[in-house]
Amino acid sequence: MKPLVVDASVAIKWFIPEEGSIEAVKLLGGRHTLIAPDLIRPEVCSILWKLCSRRLLTSDQARRIIDDFLSLSVEIHDSESLVALAFDIAAATGRTVYDCLYLALAIETGGVMITADKRLANALKNTDFAKLLRLL
Repeated sequence: MKPLVVDASVAIKWFIPEEGSIEAVKLLGGRHTLIAPDLIRPEVCSILWKLCSRRLLTSDQARRIIDDFLSLSVEIHDSESLVALAFDIAAATGRTVYDCLYLALAIETGGVMITADKRLANALKNTDFAKLLRLL
């Protein structure tokens, strides 16, 4: 079975109830190998920081989520070997290198990227990368 490359838009749904949270939590059921570039850690923390700054979460709640997130069995891959490919994908698609790191990991591992980012999915739907991407 192909590994699933999860991005921060999916990972945050494991902890914050919002549209797509039920589907995101189902990914944690152990049927799939979940992987992500190391970028996912600061991205999840950045989302939590934004929620705190909007007073939608307390700092204590965010810290507990961070601890829980770090304890999950998501296989983290160093982005160093992915950045050149991510840059090439970004140059070809006009998407950020950040987003393209997840796609690069999908390519390198023979996996599929799962995202809740509709804008990203729509931007890539008519490209060769669409086959590597699934909208949550």
